[in-house]
Amino acid sequence: MKKLLLLLLVLLPAAAAIYYYLPEEKLAPGIVIDKLVVNKKQRTMQAFSEGRVVKVYHIAIGKASGDKLEEGDQRTPEGTYRIADKNPNSGYHKNLGISYPNKKDIQEAKQRGVKPGGNIKIHGLKNGQGYIGKFHRLRNWTNGCIALTDEEVDELYNHVRIGAIITIRP
Repeated sequence: MKKLLLLLLVLLPAAAAIYYYLPEEKLAPGIVIDKLVVNKKQRTMQAFSEGRVVKVYHIAIGKASGDKLEEGDQRTPEGTYRIADKNPNSGYHKNLGISYPNKKDIQEAKQRGVKPGGNIKIHGLKNGQGYIGKFHRLRNWTNGCIALTDEEVDELYNHVRIGAIITIRP
């Protein structure tokens, strides 16, 4: 039993270090991302260029499960939106703004007598916490946004165009 515990004490930090430092493939220069597809259940975001998947990102999303129903519910919305803006001075590294809420979201919230919320972004880690890196993916932690590592947000920021479609699936 002692040997097994000692082996685990050696292997776990080694596996964590490999996971943290193992480089991920970068997008080729000149690739323009025109569509993103988020699969909340798989916690992935596929990036498309001219109809083909060019990269799959592993993400963290809102703390609460299900479709966003109202402001403050900590859920990531589901539906089809657009990348509306880019912010290089975000409190969470950089961000890409998502055009949530759309007309349907606003109407549904109005019918429920609540505010739909907004300010949904694809962003990096909180400024000063970029060292967390890939470990942020171990749990869903955002207030409804889609989170990547700072390096991944930098890459996406440079390759995605304003107006690109983003579909967020359950």
